[in-house]
Amino acid sequence: MEYQEAKDKFINTWGSLGSLWGINKAMAQIQALLFISTKPLSMEDIMDELQISRGNTSMNLRQLMDWGIVTKESVPGERKEFFTTEKDVQELARVIAKERSRREIQPVIKILNDVSSIKDDGTEKTKELIKQTKALHDLTETADAMINKLVNQQQNWITKSLMKLIK
Repeated sequence: MEYQEAKDKFINTWGSLGSLWGINKAMAQIQALLFISTKPLSMEDIMDELQISRGNTSMNLRQLMDWGIVTKESVPGERKEFFTTEKDVQELARVIAKERSRREIQPVIKILNDVSSIKDDGTEKTKELIKQTKALHDLTETADAMINKLVNQQQNWITKSLMKLIK
């Protein structure tokens, strides 16, 4: 396999996997392109490489910056904005896990806490709702605490954590 074919295959596969993370294909493809790039890329570079519109590129770059995995970088002598992404795979995974917790898990924990804290009117259906939502709240909170413990570890947190689980 030649470089261009491998590059295209990687970007397209990463884009397809994006839906599993809850992000769109273009967003994942932009991140993949930046991830394998040897230098920061301008919006025009990204648009040309991925054959996507300026609006789509701009919107997805903003979202990637909101996630904390893409940053703007200045290039001396250039007026354009350039973009880069985290290159350390483990740091990238840590940032994504932390952001997913903030965006997805924390709101669910709050809702489950609210729902499981309703007034018990003594009926069977209310008791069951409280019991099940409290159990789900506790499980979700425990999972989130585990994720937070992992993401707050130092470098190589995935490897270290997995080794502890295996031993």
